[in-house]
Amino acid sequence: MSTESKTAHTLNDIIEIARDGQDFYTEAADKVKDAELSALFTKIAGVKSQIVTSLSSTVAATGAKPAEHGTVVGSMQQFYGKVRATLGDTQYGYVAELEESEDRLLKAFKDTLTDSDTPPAARAEVSRLLPLVQETHDVMRNRKHAMKH
Repeated sequence: MSTESKTAHTLNDIIEIARDGQDFYTEAADKVKDAELSALFTKIAGVKSQIVTSLSSTVAATGAKPAEHGTVVGSMQQFYGKVRATLGDTQYGYVAELEESEDRLLKAFKDTLTDSDTPPAARAEVSRLLPLVQETHDVMRNRKHAMKH
């Protein structure tokens, strides 16, 4: 696999996970009754959109096609089925699921950085975006812990 196609493959995996998060935050912002929580979800959906756009342009620069969909794992139905089954349609349910999607994205970013096969272009882009990913992860983790008490 060429460096370009490895870069595209690596970043497309992350794009799919970020797109899952974006879709789920957008959906959750519409469903929760709490205005402040809805605004937070909308803001984080915007951050995910930035990540997708940024990574997509790096993929396009390699001559490859950026991923246009989320992952199979992250499909809405699975998320919502799980939320409703375990937690009901509650604010805490959404926060808990969204925090899990943050864990997935953060793990994908960290795995990419620790993989010695990650090409320089992919590594540079992921390093640049990591603080943003870490920040939204921490916001949702803190929110989840605050809601538990």
